[in-house]
Amino acid sequence: MITRRERFWMVLSVALAIVLLVGGRTLPSVNAGINDSDLFKQLKLFTDVMSVVQRDYFKEVGSEELVSGAIKGMLTTLDPHSSYLDPSFYNDLQVETSGEFGGLGIEITLKENLLVVVAPIEDSPAEKAGIHAGDAIIKIDGKFTKDLSLTDAVKKMRGAKGSPITLSIFRKGSPDLIDVVVVRDIVKVKSIRSKYLNDNYGYIRITQFQDRTAEDMQVALEKLKHQAEGGKLAGLVLDLRNNPGGLLTQAIRVADAFLNEGVIVYTDGRVESQKKKFFAHARGTEPAYPIIVLVNGGSASASEIVSGALKDHGRALILGTKTFGKGSVQTILPLENGGALRLTTALYYTKSGRSLQAYGVDPDVIMELPRQQVKSSAEGDDDDAIGIEERIRESDLPGAITNPSGREDKKPGSEKKSTVKKVEEPIESLETIDLQKLLSKDLQLQRALELLKTFNIFKGDGQPVMPKVIQQAASAK
Repeated sequence: MITRRERFWMVLSVALAIVLLVGGRTLPSVNAGINDSDLFKQLKLFTDVMSVVQRDYFKEVGSEELVSGAIKGMLTTLDPHSSYLDPSFYNDLQVETSGEFGGLGIEITLKENLLVVVAPIEDSPAEKAGIHAGDAIIKIDGKFTKDLSLTDAVKKMRGAKGSPITLSIFRKGSPDLIDVVVVRDIVKVKSIRSKYLNDNYGYIRITQFQDRTAEDMQVALEKLKHQAEGGKLAGLVLDLRNNPGGLLTQAIRVADAFLNEGVIVYTDGRVESQKKKFFAHARGTEPAYPIIVLVNGGSASASEIVSGALKDHGRALILGTKTFGKGSVQTILPLENGGALRLTTALYYTKSGRSLQAYGVDPDVIMELPRQQVKSSAEGDDDDAIGIEERIRESDLPGAITNPSGREDKKPGSEKKSTVKKVEEPIESLETIDLQKLLSKDLQLQRALELLKTFNIFKGDGQPVMPKVIQQAASAK
């Protein structure tokens, strides 16, 4: 039988190992900024609770399970994005960034202890089954998800290819839970899609920032130029809607492709190594054709870095709705047990010094897409049941870090609303869908193309100037 004193030193050793031996690196002292007696007093409280649980809980619980749970709890009290990745989940995460993984294909977050969909990945099993951004997942295979951690929820939704899973979701406007059966599959995320829009205009959609996104975008640009008369583009629509983010390095390279100098983004944190600036370079910069970037509430993290950089440099016009507002940096710190800490270590700032955290990027031209509200069959035809698009944003998440500049996120209803109806993006391939059909189904893209065609005035340095009509549209928000 382990004595209380032995248990105390065992847990203290675990705590020290976690803090001091992350990925073989020596981190700042475990008790930096804290009194030794306070530290040992709190650790004694932990060991006392652990001792009572192991002695009196209705079934035997191992020390490893309790320590793992304690670590998870500690990190979830910090902010919504810091977490403990156990070895199996950490391995899955590494596979995921390569662009192919098994599961449903949805980006989820926690709000008020409920799992909420930020955005389904394009052409994923979840999107094809009808899962929408903003859906709250109440049950997974009949079991309630309340108080389930993000890590555990992801584990439950992963599974063998071809195996079904039932998600019971709450959708605003629906009186009852909606059961959606999704068949798991290998989710192959194609990060770049493109289409020639005629008249020398191009369209590129980035669904997620992966390890080859910048290279694949260059290939797409060359393909579009080859289709354009004279091998030159007259303008580009860069679509970052429902892009949940991804690799910072790729976001910087994508922004660098359209900027020839200056700061793209910089990070600031307590640790000196987290204070970094990333600059654009003249080499390989695209010609100064006009660009319109499409964003919405599902555009987060890396996609906000790109849109924020292009906006601050005056290189692009931003069209759509305010972005998600995830402006924090998470560093993955490997642990000796094969797992890792996902720890928020800094905040992102744009060239102008504005933080994206809990605020996001404001569009120059606001164009909201109200969504079709789900109605019961008893209410009859629902063609006119239109409501304003509502999304979960970073500032809505419990424990979200506030904006350091004091900027407050506007709540739904405070922005000027459009009367445009939301239409779902076509499942058909961008390469094969008829252009007129695409534009009729995507009114934001249609508007972006119309505005691009008005960009006909350029400054001496090659940067586009917004004509009066666009300046008026940008200021009407």
